Amino acid sequence: MKYISLILFLLISATVVSQERTFVYGKVTDEKGKALELVNVAISGLPGGTMTDRKGKYELEVPANKEIYIMMSFIGLEKEVEKVFLQTGERFEINKTLKATFTELPQIEIEDEQIRSTSLIRIDPKVAFNVPTTTDKIPALLKTLPGVSSRNELSSQYSVRGGNFDENLIYVNDIEIYRPYLIRSGQQEGLSFVNSDLVSSLLFSAGGFDAKYGDKMSSVLDLQYKKPTEFGGSASISLLGASFHLEGKATEKFSYLLGVRYKTNQYLLNALETKGDYKPRFLDVQALLSYNISKKVEISVLGIFADNKYTFQPKTRETDYGTIQDPRRLTMYFEGQEVDHFKNYLGGLTLTYKPNRKTRLKLIASGYNSIESETYDVIGQYWIGRIDTDFGIENFGDVIETLGVGTHMNHARNTMDINVFNIGHKGTKEMRNQLLQWGVKYQNERIDDRMNEWILIDSAGYSLPRPPDTPGIIDTLINPFDLYELIKTKNTLNSNRFTAYIQNTMGVADSSRFSLTVGIRANYWDYNNQLVLSPRMIFSFKPDWKKDILFRISTGLYYQPPFYKELKNMDGEINENQEAQMSFHVVAASDWNFKAWGRPFKFISEIYYKYLDNLIPYTVDNVRIRYYAYEKAHGYATGIDLKVNGEFVKGVESWASLSFMSTQEDLYGDVYYDSEGNVDESRGEPGYIPRPTDQRFSASIFFQDYFPRNPTYKMSLTLMYSTGLPFGAPNTERYKQTLRMRSYRRVDIGFSKEFIGEHTKFSAKNPLRVFKTLWLTAEVLNLLGANNVVSYLWVTDISGYQNPVPNYLTPRQFNIKLMANF
Repeated sequence: MKYISLILFLLISATVVSQERTFVYGKVTDEKGKALELVNVAISGLPGGTMTDRKGKYELEVPANKEIYIMMSFIGLEKEVEKVFLQTGERFEINKTLKATFTELPQIEIEDEQIRSTSLIRIDPKVAFNVPTTTDKIPALLKTLPGVSSRNELSSQYSVRGGNFDENLIYVNDIEIYRPYLIRSGQQEGLSFVNSDLVSSLLFSAGGFDAKYGDKMSSVLDLQYKKPTEFGGSASISLLGASFHLEGKATEKFSYLLGVRYKTNQYLLNALETKGDYKPRFLDVQALLSYNISKKVEISVLGIFADNKYTFQPKTRETDYGTIQDPRRLTMYFEGQEVDHFKNYLGGLTLTYKPNRKTRLKLIASGYNSIESETYDVIGQYWIGRIDTDFGIENFGDVIETLGVGTHMNHARNTMDINVFNIGHKGTKEMRNQLLQWGVKYQNERIDDRMNEWILIDSAGYSLPRPPDTPGIIDTLINPFDLYELIKTKNTLNSNRFTAYIQNTMGVADSSRFSLTVGIRANYWDYNNQLVLSPRMIFSFKPDWKKDILFRISTGLYYQPPFYKELKNMDGEINENQEAQMSFHVVAASDWNFKAWGRPFKFISEIYYKYLDNLIPYTVDNVRIRYYAYEKAHGYATGIDLKVNGEFVKGVESWASLSFMSTQEDLYGDVYYDSEGNVDESRGEPGYIPRPTDQRFSASIFFQDYFPRNPTYKMSLTLMYSTGLPFGAPNTERYKQTLRMRSYRRVDIGFSKEFIGEHTKFSAKNPLRVFKTLWLTAEVLNLLGANNVVSYLWVTDISGYQNPVPNYLTPRQFNIKLMANF
């Protein structure tokens, strides 16, 4: 009886306690009535909470006799909040339907099905919000796409399917963007032109794009800046710089968008092997002002100002290189400094007239000015030593033998003033099941280039190249003194370009299974009096299958007339007869939308072949491209790109990319040379050799995740791997530049915590109520600590052998970032 009484007492006590507890319960569904799993259900302003099960049901204990807010949220869906006041022991049912969130994009927004039938892919700029990177967010995302290659985290430049940095088109609100020309390293580059805070729409094509896009051979990035409908903004600060942007509507007709960025990568550069006093300072201001004159007429002004300054006083450098059997160490001591200054101005005016809802006419005028200066006087004395590898002795790891000494003297006084002005018209017209697009543009270019650059190399007391010895004669006319490299030029160019295009897309209705876009583009440059015509075609077909698959083929000619850099050879001489490079594209693609784990995914595969002719061979050193302006070549690029993207984690987008590619070129008239510099006729011609961008394999991942029970904790990761690129010793024949760099490996990861968001509530007097979100992010850059190589420094030892000493990129580093939206 004693035990029975105890059990009855416990049961009665539990019943009384349960009656005093207060609960809310219910079910959460989507707009179609489907149960939603893993929806976060919490009390606003209090820790804890619960999540819905597979049937969308939940139950949450709540405090009684007080007013509380029950919040239900899930990434990608609109938040729902319910105010309740419950009595002790009460059970209250709350059922909610969560709607999908979306952002209305400006101007004529092309439907996803229509975008799908082109070679363009769309990326949501919001995905870039928490991406870990040392550069700008959007270029960091582009580097993870298939066919896109970059081996330098200090630079926003990228190559696409075997092309170089100069072969990529960038548009902002239909205005073509240019980049500075004298930049030779990622340390100098600073901020990219694209301000990620201002972007609303991002379209990218890796080849086979429409005739409406300009005259480059590799890729196009088409960006549209926001058109604000209400006041808002953002601010961020980190160890690498800060940014701030405002947007809003001053009146019903006038809207504004303003962004300011400041960057200093001093923290990154101090970790490089070359030690010294780094003083980088990069500033960027952008503004977009729009005014609706009437319902049919709109005018907008885009203004961009960039001021990038890089000052560096090198002190020392120590780099180990070589092999396990023959390890070596380069030690250098420097005197002097480098001061570089790049100022860029861009102004654009767009007048848009919409006589009816199916017609849009634009008048676009823009001007670009780049004032660049590069000055340095640096003396570097180097010692090459052999490292002791005997573990058993005290001097293990020390230099035990000197293999070479020498001095480098580098001097430059380079300036460039670039002015580009253009005015053009673009139009679109919808006609039943067709979309007609056309455009014409006039462009004037004025370039003033002054270069005075030389390198003197003194190896073991002898200048290289060493002049011939004549005993007893010191006359410099008989024994001339030659610098290792000398460029001294004064070039001016004033030229005009005329371009036009027309294209028609048939099958633009949503019900169409076929889509065909046919267009032609014309370009005339009066500097070389060359007219080129570029016909292009894209055909897509969506079979009537249960699986949502679309097939697409695109082909066409892509001429790239020279701008200025392609005219200038290694010695600074101008080839006035330089003609346009040509690329013939054939791209076959499949686009499959499917579901896995009840979530949407997309798998895209593209096989391509590009025949290249009238190529201008070049070399790449870091980000500096130098052309053999008087050489010509033909070649090819072929490969396959694969990408799968979707909700690997429910509610957030991630993707993985794979690329296989080969690109080679065959120089016209090239021959082999023997050791004495004479033509070796017995060996024939070198034939096809890898181009400097011949990256055989690359893989990349962009992945996002969050804590299932607390989505305010997020993780973003980027992973990149690519095989080595060809390189060779300076001042050698192109066929000798086929050595391979080591593979590039990099992982960046960021962990974020949202302190202010949909889950927080503030009183009317709390100053934090102005913030919509507040995120704190901790980033680990180069998580694996990989020693990636961007280029090589060539030094000569006592035997006359040239040693390629790797220039390593940044090691593992940490960054803290605070971001707010209001």
